[in-house]
Amino acid sequence: MGSLYLVRHGQASFGEADYDALSKVGEEQSRVLGQTLARSGLRFDRVLQGTMKRHSETARLCLAEMPEAKVPELAPWLNEFDHQAILCGLHPDFADPHNVKAFLKKHPEPAKAFHKEFEKAMQRWMHGGYDAEYPESYSGFKQRCRDGVQDLLKRSGADENILLFTSGGPIACLMQLALELSDTMMLRLNGAIVNASITRLPFKADVLFLSFFNDHAHFGKTSSPLLTFR
Repeated sequence: MGSLYLVRHGQASFGEADYDALSKVGEEQSRVLGQTLARSGLRFDRVLQGTMKRHSETARLCLAEMPEAKVPELAPWLNEFDHQAILCGLHPDFADPHNVKAFLKKHPEPAKAFHKEFEKAMQRWMHGGYDAEYPESYSGFKQRCRDGVQDLLKRSGADENILLFTSGGPIACLMQLALELSDTMMLRLNGAIVNASITRLPFKADVLFLSFFNDHAHFGKTSSPLLTFR
């Protein structure tokens, strides 16, 4: 059987002018993952990455630690959903970053407050009743990921190992496809995926299976500063 190895990008720069760039923590996470993969002896027949900056930076730093790494192929279907558009669907004023910062300052635990609002925004997007308000509907996002992976599997050898640099949304979507999960469970999985973690989905023909999900043992203890979710 072949296998897809799905890597969530390293920590992005939340709250900064360019969210899509990796933070210093995200850069280190990417290097540590690459070192771990190099020690594992795994060899990848192909490497794919989404077209977002956080995907390319994670791939560059990770692959630099791996001998004889393949040059990544660009795969736009691995891109994350538009979290900014989804947030603005619930809070139109969040289009202005100053309003987001003002909202966070009002709360003693800003990360928890933001997560709560983001979950509500995600539920609104996933509802399906407001599709015209978003550049990409939830059903359209799922179809994009499913079409992308099915095309990849059709073009892959039966025993190929393929490394993919992507985001939490596509990983959760492929988990949903492999395990026939509900949308509610997909949302829960999306929130649980650690930055620069790795998920392995073996495949046979066009069928996906699960070997392991969200492995982040390369960061050590749960108190590690490299263990982040956003």
